[in-house]
Amino acid sequence: MGVLAVFVWTVCCITCSVHAEIFTSIGQMTDLLFTERELVQSLKEYIQAEESKLAAVKRWADKLEVLTRASTSDPEGFLAHPVNAYKLVKRLNTEWSELESLVLHDPSDGFISNISVHRQVFPDQEDENGAAKALMRLQDTYNLDSESFSKGKLPGQGQYSGVRYNAFLTVDDCFDMGKTAYNENDYYHAVLWMQQALRQKDAGEEAKVPKAEILDYLSYSVYQMGDLPRAIELTRRLVSIDPSHQRAGGNLRYFERLLSKELREMDQNRPEPTEEKPIQLGTYERPRDYLPEREAYEALCRGEGIRMTPQRSSRLFCRYQDRNRNPRLLLKPMKEEDEWDSPHIVRYLEALSDEEMNRIKELAKPKLARATVRDPKTGVLTTAQYRVSKSAWLEDEDDLVIRRVNQRIEDVTGLTVDTAELLQVANYGVGGQYEPHFDFSRRPFDSNLKVDGNRLATYLNYMSDVDAGGATVFPDFGAAIWPRKGTAVFWYNLFRSGEGDYRTRHAACPVLIGSKWVSNKWIHERGQEFRRPCGLTEVD
Repeated sequence: MGVLAVFVWTVCCITCSVHAEIFTSIGQMTDLLFTERELVQSLKEYIQAEESKLAAVKRWADKLEVLTRASTSDPEGFLAHPVNAYKLVKRLNTEWSELESLVLHDPSDGFISNISVHRQVFPDQEDENGAAKALMRLQDTYNLDSESFSKGKLPGQGQYSGVRYNAFLTVDDCFDMGKTAYNENDYYHAVLWMQQALRQKDAGEEAKVPKAEILDYLSYSVYQMGDLPRAIELTRRLVSIDPSHQRAGGNLRYFERLLSKELREMDQNRPEPTEEKPIQLGTYERPRDYLPEREAYEALCRGEGIRMTPQRSSRLFCRYQDRNRNPRLLLKPMKEEDEWDSPHIVRYLEALSDEEMNRIKELAKPKLARATVRDPKTGVLTTAQYRVSKSAWLEDEDDLVIRRVNQRIEDVTGLTVDTAELLQVANYGVGGQYEPHFDFSRRPFDSNLKVDGNRLATYLNYMSDVDAGGATVFPDFGAAIWPRKGTAVFWYNLFRSGEGDYRTRHAACPVLIGSKWVSNKWIHERGQEFRRPCGLTEVD
């Protein structure tokens, strides 16, 4: 098998035999960068070996070309010399065999061996599709037009800015984005990205995908969005480029008949053809989905619609918290700030040290697995598109740091963690998010509540800063809490009566730029009878 054939075969194998969901954790994806760097070095070594091999073959060819030119001009005269006759026999018997061995030697063996070692950690098609959908989710949440996105111009131009790292999308990238949406019957995003691919292609950018194929997808997607005039314009352009296109002619006639029928029903004349106008972000309305508070949620993620008034702000304070003179907090009380008044949400400063955060990440990274949610109907844990992250569960026995962090949570909240869940560490991937949800269970007969009760409170550690996006938002009362490394936020999910506080429905906004690490501690009801006595009113 030739070098090229082996290389192609290996790449095909790589794309077909890998595990998925790598895109759901930036922390794990960083390892892929170092893997790719190692493979690039291996590839360069392979190229060098191939070049050395070809150089040796070329020297052979050049030498023999001079010799055969002289020998064939006077064959008998050349072979009259016995040395020439001997060397001809020797060359054909020995030296040509050596050259054959040199040509057959495959320098790609080392590269193939190295790439095979890393094969199992490569992303697969599910990862690529998931990453593409994540970019579309960021586009929707943060109102990003495809052109800015393709040029890497994103809000939050910090150390991860697209300009610094030359992040851009080619025509082929935009086409693949649109095709991913198209295959999911998501014609809204298919239009946006096929239009961007066409825009860049029209501007002269080189690409593998032909313009006719872009127009084919774009015209049909526009038709699916209900825009017949534009679909006709685009299909006519397609026919002008490729008159023999298999579907274009039939589609054009079909679109024109539909438009004529619509105009007759509306008793209108057919409009004169107008100049084709580019499709913008607001050209078509994004279809509504299953989430009723989608607009409010995404607005809060952008920092819009936050209902912090001067009156409310005047009720927020900061304090040193020693939790009734807890011995472990007397010498170094926790710095506590009010984030919201009702429901009461507080933030603790310097809740974790850099050494503690690094150790927690180090412990969690090998255990990270796709985060799951409990199906509200069956109670079974499953993955879901509305929660894109990876998580790991750490217990006291894993490390002294975990034991110390759990003790600190108990000290500062005044609640026992004996019945709390293990410390959950989460890392959000490309466009990582967790759409609006309740932390407490709304299933009164949930078997998980029988022993330790419902999730009384949430304690959330932020273990990284995020350049853009990644806020924790509460759509019901319009609050947005931004990640600050080393801090923690705390709120109660239940009233004193034990009923769920439905105002605490919250979300983790998609991460636009950066990597978001958090650790959660869900504190349950059992054991809190004297620490947080029951009552009939809300805790403020």
